[in-house]
Amino acid sequence: MRSRGVVARVPAKVNLQLSVGPLGSDGYHEVTTVFQAISLFDDVSVATAPNGNGLSLDISGQTSNGVPADNSNLAIRAAELMIKNYDLPIDLEIKLKKEIPVAGGMAGGSADAAGVIVGLDSLFELGLSRDEMESVGSKIGSDVPFSICGGVAIGSGRGDQITPALAKGNYFWVLALSGQGLATPSVYQECDRLREGLSIATPQVSEPLMQALRAGDAKALGKSLTNDLQSAACSLRPALRLVLDVGEFRFRHCVVAST
Repeated sequence: MRSRGVVARVPAKVNLQLSVGPLGSDGYHEVTTVFQAISLFDDVSVATAPNGNGLSLDISGQTSNGVPADNSNLAIRAAELMIKNYDLPIDLEIKLKKEIPVAGGMAGGSADAAGVIVGLDSLFELGLSRDEMESVGSKIGSDVPFSICGGVAIGSGRGDQITPALAKGNYFWVLALSGQGLATPSVYQECDRLREGLSIATPQVSEPLMQALRAGDAKALGKSLTNDLQSAACSLRPALRLVLDVGEFRFRHCVVAST
């Protein structure tokens, strides 16, 4: 065991494609998505704590406001699942230094959960494979397995079945961050409302987008971006439409490195 604890740096993600199938009988949608990790990170620290202290969570950083510090936080849920599955000590200290925006569709909570899983694997030298860690992550949230995988990958099923994708080139993304986020369930509900009465096809991976990634063609990639939840998000937050008011948004430039 690494007595001094470990730190995992976990990236935010963007969805280059997010295709959403019809609502299933289980209350979920089948999706096909193409994830790309970007150079905007949370730092997740995990360390052992004195006996009797239990599981604690400390949150700091410029996007920490509004992040829950109770057991609804995905980092806590990840720790509890790892403790249960691998008989780990319950006295653990988790620290999150937040840089990923909250409720912005960039997998901030999922990234923190992934950081805890990877961190505990390293701290206690469990020797888990990536597939094993992704399996644990899928029980916490659909985006957690990709946050463990990183890079560029295709997500299927609920987005938690991950296949690494071939890609090359560097991409510069401009992120327009609203001061108010959107809850994922609300966006899906609005998507279903807007689609009511329509026939929705099973989602498929966009071949033009994959060709652009393989070629490292930023212009072609930009023309191939799709997100079936965009209309729903804009319906819930009209200010998210293409006309951006600088008074409403702050801008951050991120470099995305694909290999």
